[in-house]
Amino acid sequence: MADEDVRQSLLSSTNDSLNLNETKAIQRRKSHHRSKGPSEKESQEQEKVLQPLINVEPTFVGLEFRIKYVLLLLALYLGIGTLWFFLIKNQIYGKKTNGVIDAIYFCVVTMTSVGYGDLVPHSTLAKILSCIYAFTGVALVGLILSNAADYIAEKQGILLVKSMLKNEKFNTAEVLMDVETNRDKYKFLMTSLLLVVLIISGISFLILVEGMEFIDAFYCVCSTMTTLGYGDKSFSTQEGRMFAILWILSSTICLGQFFLYLAALYTEKRQRSLVKWVLNRKLTPSDLEAADMDHDEVVSAAEFILYKLKEMGKICQDDVLLLMERFKDLDVDHSGTLTTDDLILS
Repeated sequence: MADEDVRQSLLSSTNDSLNLNETKAIQRRKSHHRSKGPSEKESQEQEKVLQPLINVEPTFVGLEFRIKYVLLLLALYLGIGTLWFFLIKNQIYGKKTNGVIDAIYFCVVTMTSVGYGDLVPHSTLAKILSCIYAFTGVALVGLILSNAADYIAEKQGILLVKSMLKNEKFNTAEVLMDVETNRDKYKFLMTSLLLVVLIISGISFLILVEGMEFIDAFYCVCSTMTTLGYGDKSFSTQEGRMFAILWILSSTICLGQFFLYLAALYTEKRQRSLVKWVLNRKLTPSDLEAADMDHDEVVSAAEFILYKLKEMGKICQDDVLLLMERFKDLDVDHSGTLTTDDLILS
């Protein structure tokens, strides 16, 4: 009896929500047919498009605080490494330029696992410190920078949506759905654009400053971004290493994010195909039997929704059972509904 009441409550809530949406839709249609000046219509249409995006941006406030913390941690990590390797600079062999710049450059090529080999630890102490820095760098800094890159790509994705929809006529629901459903797509586009910029800037710098031929510059850029770091081509000048400090960090992480978003985009495409198939396929008697949770030979709206969500992979049977058990625990008076008294007694 309690389970039946729960399902009826869910169905009632669904119907109320649908009725409310229909009422809002009628109000919007009435408002749409009112006589307005051209400028007023245009202003309200732009407000419709931009308002949901403006409302989305406050959610980034917490993330921005976390990014500041991440950057502070990265600066601290680089600072410690720079101090280490500057103090033992005489125990590191290779082509030297400036002591501080070389120390930072050595930290970057170590933590990103590029390891050109143009600067190598020679003493026992230098090798031990390099090993420690390499392990902590790959494990810690890679994760931190990936999160930072993910935030930046998502932030830029919102700006991309704004620019793409600026002159289009979409209502609020459509814009929100576009931002939500195409989030990975926009991240992938922004990361791809940034990757192209980094490749072009790296090749251009190596040609203009390091004096490499185009093929050698392209080869060096590719071996660096993929962290192969063969070492036959690298940044050898002081200016080149100053540029490489930021460029290596950005390019290696950007390439990793590119493949991450590419995989996410492929997964999202497969998920959408599954959802489309689930929604369009014809129901069979066996489907109705499986969806009939209370075995009363009829399928309610709540049972149909739960069955389709399970079929789409959004939830599983164990999730439903756990939630039902939790509901029963909270429903102290066994009325099939939750009240304030139930919460107090539980």
